[in-house]
Amino acid sequence: MSAQEVNLSYYLPKDVTYNKNIPTPKDIIGHEVGEWHVTHDKLVEYMKALAASSDRISIEDRGTTYEGRPLLLLTITSPENHKNIESIRQKHIDATDDTSVDISKNPIVVYQGFSIHGNEPSGSNAALAVAYYLAAAENIDALLSNTIILFDPSFNPDGLQRFAYWANTNKSKNINPDPNDREYSEIWPGGRTNHYQFDMNRDWLPVQLPESKARIASFHKWLPNILTDHHEMGSNSSFFFQPGIPSRTNPLTPQMNQDLTKEIATYHAKALDKIGSLYYSEESFDDFYYGKGSTFPDINGGIGILFEQASSRGHAQETENGILTFPFTIRNQFTAALSTLEAAKNMRVKILQYQQDFYKESRSSGDNKAVVFGDEKDAAKSFMLAEVLKRHQIKIHEVKADFTENGKIFKKGYSYVVPMNQKNQRLVKAMFDVRKTFTDSLFYDVSAWTFNHAFGVDYAENIALSKAGTEITDLKMKTGSVSSQSDYGYLMPWNEYYTPKALNAILQKELRAKVSMKNFKNAGNSYEYGTIFIPVQNQKLDTAELFEFLNQVAKESNVSITAVTTGLNDGIDLGSENFSAITKPKVAMLVGEGITSYDSGEIWHLFDQRFDMHLTRLDMSYFTRTDISKYTHIVIPSSNIDAAAIEKLTTWVKNGGILVGYKNTAKWLAANKMINLDFEESKMDTIKNVSFEDRSLQSGAQYIGGAIFEATIDRSHPINFGYKNEKIALFRNSTMFIKADTKSYNNPIKYTSNPLLSGYISKENSKLIKNTVPFKVQRLGRGRVIVFTDNTNFRAFWFGTNKLLMNTIFFGDLM
Repeated sequence: MSAQEVNLSYYLPKDVTYNKNIPTPKDIIGHEVGEWHVTHDKLVEYMKALAASSDRISIEDRGTTYEGRPLLLLTITSPENHKNIESIRQKHIDATDDTSVDISKNPIVVYQGFSIHGNEPSGSNAALAVAYYLAAAENIDALLSNTIILFDPSFNPDGLQRFAYWANTNKSKNINPDPNDREYSEIWPGGRTNHYQFDMNRDWLPVQLPESKARIASFHKWLPNILTDHHEMGSNSSFFFQPGIPSRTNPLTPQMNQDLTKEIATYHAKALDKIGSLYYSEESFDDFYYGKGSTFPDINGGIGILFEQASSRGHAQETENGILTFPFTIRNQFTAALSTLEAAKNMRVKILQYQQDFYKESRSSGDNKAVVFGDEKDAAKSFMLAEVLKRHQIKIHEVKADFTENGKIFKKGYSYVVPMNQKNQRLVKAMFDVRKTFTDSLFYDVSAWTFNHAFGVDYAENIALSKAGTEITDLKMKTGSVSSQSDYGYLMPWNEYYTPKALNAILQKELRAKVSMKNFKNAGNSYEYGTIFIPVQNQKLDTAELFEFLNQVAKESNVSITAVTTGLNDGIDLGSENFSAITKPKVAMLVGEGITSYDSGEIWHLFDQRFDMHLTRLDMSYFTRTDISKYTHIVIPSSNIDAAAIEKLTTWVKNGGILVGYKNTAKWLAANKMINLDFEESKMDTIKNVSFEDRSLQSGAQYIGGAIFEATIDRSHPINFGYKNEKIALFRNSTMFIKADTKSYNNPIKYTSNPLLSGYISKENSKLIKNTVPFKVQRLGRGRVIVFTDNTNFRAFWFGTNKLLMNTIFFGDLM
């Protein structure tokens, strides 16, 4: 087939006239919608042109992505509404705070967002046509005067740009729809993710990425009534719109939310019927995890709607339903965007009333108690959880005075109180939710995300409000410092989250540092395993320069460093052999084909963004030709990599290298005799009389989609340095179970006999996981092979286990 000829009229309703003073997409970007994949720069150019030419549109730049691309938001409504936009917004928010506010004349607020997965581009390409329609269509005054449209043309600018480049550079003049053509198979890591390879449609609740921070600020500023999230799915599918599978809706979501979603769905069906497009609803996807765009609004008084369009993954592709063209996918997304606005206009009062009732019920169901969280030895980690709550406009308070609850100390400055008698208490419940029983055993995403476990903080419920101090309106992290200048040395406890950042800076400065292998006391202060000692003598900096440098490091890393005047301790002395020298690490990580991009991206982000550490990424395409002798550590994320790398890695480890493998890599290392592991084989639950129709549901129910488990830890082992409790909460989404060693000291992390803290696990797997181990380390020659069965860096918000990886980097040779 020759290059597609497509015209803007293919997408637009036929019975509408358009303002000729408004530029079409082609006028600005130089090609028709769907002729090429729009690059983000051209998308931005067009949105700015519309804002400049239409009094219906204003535009704001809310920040940038990691790659410096703007995060635009258009506000689209009638010119009259624009004149009073702030008072309209305030009245809309007031209605959620005060039931006496009359909502009957208020505009409805609709947030329309496109292509959070960059290689699902029909959404952002449809945004060109939708924005044009809203700017240029005549006789849509009733829609514009009764609706505030928050228009986000690209949820994921970096990913969209990456995929557009791929599709456009591989496009032929004579478009070849053969699915085997290179155009339809992009190279690793693909355009789905953002710069650091995160799936941003999982970050609405944790809010760790710049794109998420911008849109969550916009969301809470406006509290939209409807939020749409335009995606793509497999090429042989058709078009999906919510509701999803009813039994997979989170129990915290009101039934009325699903009822309204179903009513809105009738508008989508009618619009798609009109153009003859196939579709379905309620047969797949779910509304369980609140970290997705289509579900996050459901716990915030709004209605989230997922659209999934069969993907052409390029410009045209052969499918079971015939040749699927890129313009066809765009037209369906365009149609659904308009049908959403039609539903919003017609259901306006009903939906506004639902939102007002949601917050009325939320306030009335809150009690005069509070939750408290914190870590008496790690202010930074506690702060970062508090920061997430503040981003969601949840009210938090200081602890009035130190107190103990359930054997845990909640210290002022290190802990936060969250009253439950507040507007967003349902969101608080969702964030700290613990759930172990489920109506359905299949999940599109994780079944647990309990934030106190994810951040590794102590937590208690039903706390008296009298323990709450002043409300925190300006949240600030505890400032780091050095207590004073010393002529002898400095001690840095390893408990604080950013201590790896500080230690790395010290080692990169070619300064000597040692780590304590035992507990001790100095000048009456207690120090635990993992305390870092920086001696003053025989360093490359003189006494004053060392103090000045450490003070800078302490401030930049938000850690406290204590000057000491004597090496004589209660317990091991500072000159003891129980202080082990730390080697400056040089870390590499395998990436590329065969490596899970999410996992590698999370590790890259951890090193680069959190700890300011260099991480050399070695692509599998050239790994076997690379001299790896300079690296002290090589990290291998979950992988199925070629056996050709085995000999190279084995020699490197035997010469003293430290290999850290995650998830599937553990099985690969064991199969190639680099580590001895004894696995428990996962078993299926015995379910009788399973029908042919339900056969896939039976096997699907055996997977651990994402749950949280408790393990005991040996705090004297270097893998656990910096942890103050005897137990740790671990995220896992695999069914890999490693048997414990007969020698207890070889099991420094071990699941308890009843480990499930939150989430779903099948009956048979719940038996298998008991007393197994998620971590193993063994010698191989002069080096070490270290494995984790699961991801310790999950989605950038599992702060509680990030230090496990850092401990392998700084203390791996001591394990």
